[in-house]
Amino acid sequence: MKTIFQVDAFTTKPFTGNPACVVIADEHTPADWMQNVAAEMNVSETAFVVPGRKGFSIRWFTPKAEVKLCGHATLSAAHIMYEAGFVKPGDEIVFGSISGDLKVKKMGSWLTMDFPTYPLIPVEVPRDFEKITGIKPVELYSSINGWVLAFLNSEYQVRRARPDFGAMRHSEMGHLMITAPSSETNFDFCVRCFAPSIGIDEDPVTGSAHCALVPFWHRKTGNTEFISHQVSERSGILKVALAGDRVLISGQAVTVFKAELLF
Repeated sequence: MKTIFQVDAFTTKPFTGNPACVVIADEHTPADWMQNVAAEMNVSETAFVVPGRKGFSIRWFTPKAEVKLCGHATLSAAHIMYEAGFVKPGDEIVFGSISGDLKVKKMGSWLTMDFPTYPLIPVEVPRDFEKITGIKPVELYSSINGWVLAFLNSEYQVRRARPDFGAMRHSEMGHLMITAPSSETNFDFCVRCFAPSIGIDEDPVTGSAHCALVPFWHRKTGNTEFISHQVSERSGILKVALAGDRVLISGQAVTVFKAELLF
């Protein structure tokens, strides 16, 4: 029997932010079981945490596939590690993952994750891009883990985008983030993220996207600290910063439920 939690990440209010499930597993938990649980829970990501003598290991699954890095599920997992007493409030968490060691610290109600930066390569806008995504970018970049970043002129354009998810699923735009300067003075930039190629039409709040967004906006502005506003239907707020070749991503979280898995 394993314990499962559902957490809303990058928010302090239940039923907002980005929901993730967190399962406390063990080293013998098979990957196909993890995938079945993620499909059963049907949230954008489920994190599986294995406690060990030297820290924790973590894996992330969407309802369709395992992914190499997930921000909001890592934040959710860290939130549970602190809340359930696996880690003392003043101690740092180190999650071993396929993307390397990921460190998380807690300061008050805020959790700060130390993530890698993603490279950005300018690319030509594909001929069918606007037809598939409903947007006409000013600039387009490719990155790792399948990400494509599109820069738009305004938040209005970001908010009104209505991609064709079926068409995106079978195209090179199946893992897309779109960003623009924020129209609100208390935020620096806005973003929406779409990942139909891995079973997520629109992700409510996407921590890992900021591995590319923070270096991008640093190049645009020269700044190293930003407040990001993800303008999905559920929405979320992230404090982010560039620290050398790392990105610091800070957010809050709230536990929605705790249950026992019977199978």
